[in-house]
Amino acid sequence: MIHPALQILLGLLFVVGLMSLLWFIQRRTGNAGIVDVAWSGAIGVLGMFFAATAAGDANRRLLVASLIGLWSLRLTVYLFRRVVGHPEEGRYATLRANWGEDADRRFFRFYQMQAMAAFVFALPILVIAWNPEPLSPLPFAASVGLWFVGVGGLSLADRQLERFKSDPDNAGKTCREGLWHYSRHPNYFFEWIHWWAYLPLAAFAPYWWIALAVPLLLLYFFLFVTGIPPTEAQAIASRGEDYRRYQQTTSAFVPWFPKRSMTHP
Repeated sequence: MIHPALQILLGLLFVVGLMSLLWFIQRRTGNAGIVDVAWSGAIGVLGMFFAATAAGDANRRLLVASLIGLWSLRLTVYLFRRVVGHPEEGRYATLRANWGEDADRRFFRFYQMQAMAAFVFALPILVIAWNPEPLSPLPFAASVGLWFVGVGGLSLADRQLERFKSDPDNAGKTCREGLWHYSRHPNYFFEWIHWWAYLPLAAFAPYWWIALAVPLLLLYFFLFVTGIPPTEAQAIASRGEDYRRYQQTTSAFVPWFPKRSMTHP
């Protein structure tokens, strides 16, 4: 067991050090997208560290370590395959071009912001890991059910998009297959659902509200900051009118039945 204050300090040192190291690496490779890989991996490492070194109910700690670890492993491997060895993603390339000679300094600040974000997203695991209440069937079932819906939907959306992009005939087109027929960002939606899985495990624990604040904070960032707005700006720049028609007919976030296009009845 490690005191919570020391867990927090060690966690902060880890994420700051990791992102600083990767900032040096991106300077050499010219690919800032590695920050996404590190973000998901860091949350998993922090979460399992918090669960392993806390003094809450052992079954609760084992469950939450498994949930956050498996989520992190899947997403980290997926992002690693998409980022490493490939050209820099458009949104980072755009930032690099817009920042010009100031890019290195601003990317360092951006990487440290991602370090703080990873730390914040691991905090629900710390809260759960110190929850002394014995794990009962209801929170167990609720958490596992939400986790499977979120991670399952996210995995399916990623596979459908990857399959669509692998077809050369789809170059310059917008994916409307599977879950992408019902939402322009099903990956964001199911990622958001996944973060609700930790709230039942945090119930009645001190600082339980942190497990509620994280999905609400994520929703704000998805809708207004780093999620949908820059992703759709990049999509319009690369796919133009095809993506604008997609915006007219398809829900931005929550999967729903598409509408008729206003320009193509």
